[in-house]
Amino acid sequence: MTAADGASAPGGGRYGEAVFRPDQGGEGERIDFGALAYDDITVARLKALGVGPGWRCLDVGAGTGTVSLRLLQECGVTSVVAVDRDARFLTARRVPGLDVREADVTAAGFVSGRFRLVHARFLLMHLPEYRRMIADLAALVEPGGVLVLSDAVDLTGDRTPATPHTTAMTAMWQGLRDTIGTDVTWVPSYPHLLREAGLGAVAAEVHVPPLVPGSALSRFWADTWERSRSAMLATGLVDTAAVDEAVRYLGSPDCAALSAGMLTAWGWKPQEARP
Repeated sequence: MTAADGASAPGGGRYGEAVFRPDQGGEGERIDFGALAYDDITVARLKALGVGPGWRCLDVGAGTGTVSLRLLQECGVTSVVAVDRDARFLTARRVPGLDVREADVTAAGFVSGRFRLVHARFLLMHLPEYRRMIADLAALVEPGGVLVLSDAVDLTGDRTPATPHTTAMTAMWQGLRDTIGTDVTWVPSYPHLLREAGLGAVAAEVHVPPLVPGSALSRFWADTWERSRSAMLATGLVDTAAVDEAVRYLGSPDCAALSAGMLTAWGWKPQEARP
């Protein structure tokens, strides 16, 4: 799971400051639990799009660098520029072909050049200026290249059975929105937004990994709720006992719930017309 960059949210906080601080013990492991749940589907999609030798890639909000490393080691790309506002986890995993940059991706000119692949996962949902960021990232794609963006989609709703999991998830999304501006309600609009950014051959898919007791995904959500507990409690939707019950529920054989899904959308930059 990638670590996010971002400007101040309506609540005055930022990812990595108000919650999910990289200097907090275990944050790298929390991100890696998410990576274990989602990396295989991400890498499979990138391979299906043809990512491979000769490609120069940009991984934005690269977190602990798991996708960047797999692009180099499994897809055989030529190089990856991995950018994050706090690069401490990336610098610990340097390998040939990996160019680590510490920069705020919301700043103009945070990286120069154009890339055949521009990728970001679980980043834009934390940024109030996501529409501008999509346009900025699309501008970094070279003609004939592809922009691939993934973010969470909340699958709970009025007809979802009430469980400790759904109660905690509802409080988490509201708490993160109030605190750091996280908003996943717009994520299903990704295909339209990519077309709006001038990309073609746009497509999308949703992956929902199973919630299995003791799995990496269950551990990711348990850690995420612990680290966002204050924001969740501030909503008034849960109390400490409810959060504790939700964490226990994730590890119970009685757990029967849908995790948040990951929507991945992609679009291709048209080739420049020849004179």
